[in-house]
Amino acid sequence: DGALWFTEDDNNQIGRITPQGKITQFVVPTAKSEPYGITAGPDRALWFTENASNKIGRITLQGKITEFTAPTPNSGPGAITAGPDGALWFTESQTNKVGRLAPPGQS
Repeated sequence: DGALWFTEDDNNQIGRITPQGKITQFVVPTAKSEPYGITAGPDRALWFTENASNKIGRITLQGKITEFTAPTPNSGPGAITAGPDGALWFTESQTNKVGRLAPPGQS
């Protein structure tokens, strides 16, 4: 959307800043989730990790957040990126694994 999106782990928010400097913040529904990595997804949404709550979040350009539980318990999701297969790939920093999450409607 031309803006920069970022995570605020201490404030439990996802931020958006326009080229003009307007900042908008969106609170992550799970308290103290520590949002960390963020990437543009194949579905025109932003996807982010929630290190402390063991979830992967999805935020639309309008600010609607949906959360998904990471596949490995207590894995501490960290970095995240969209892969060429249309899935989101992320590190599981507490389990030395790489996780994969297909957006809804994909496998």
